[in-house]
Amino acid sequence: MLLEIDEVHSGYGRLEILHGVSLSVGEGEVVAVIGANGAGKSTALKTIAGELRPSKGEVRFAGKTANGLGSHRIAKQGLTLVPEHRALFGTLTVEDNLRMGAWGRRGREGFTEAEIMEIFPILGQRRTQIAETMSGGQQQMVAIARALMSAPRLLMLDEPSTGLSPMLTWDVFHAVDSIRERGVGVLIVEQNARQVLDLADRAYVLDSGSVALEGEATDLLGDSRVQDAYLGG
Repeated sequence: MLLEIDEVHSGYGRLEILHGVSLSVGEGEVVAVIGANGAGKSTALKTIAGELRPSKGEVRFAGKTANGLGSHRIAKQGLTLVPEHRALFGTLTVEDNLRMGAWGRRGREGFTEAEIMEIFPILGQRRTQIAETMSGGQQQMVAIARALMSAPRLLMLDEPSTGLSPMLTWDVFHAVDSIRERGVGVLIVEQNARQVLDLADRAYVLDSGSVALEGEATDLLGDSRVQDAYLGG
């Protein structure tokens, strides 16, 4: 397994959000995390990425503990988070955003700009466009592309379809499938439960900061509890 988190408790100050969460992601595997708002999905990603430190339990990446390393050191090891609000360099061009993503990879082999343009053809046409002038879907593509330029072994996506049309959501999810084919693991938090379960290999359901269900994504699609709670019955 590329990523393992074992009985992790985490939160904000005295407010504990995660209560003994365990999950894993293998190389080249897409793993989804679904659940209601406030279930702890984004907190889990921030804890894995080193933005929050677990109060109990352990985060292991590539076989080594990541507890307390800090987000900058974890990112250098090949674990990259694309946050929900993208955090682009809005006044820079698409091309400059990609170059900023590549700045910290320090010799590790990663995606080239040409490979990025194969995954996101629209970005090849918009190389010189200022990022903040692009549509929400195009900005999401830039955010994922910039993350890929950092040579990740594991890419984490926090609600990538937020604010996107169904067509642009499909484009983003199709890109995730292409990323998986290139051997990069993907951990994706997503409200669009049906579409992300169609995409993922495995999935976890978080409920009030704990793992309520886990298994093969196709099995969870057919689970009546998941259907009633997240798929409209």
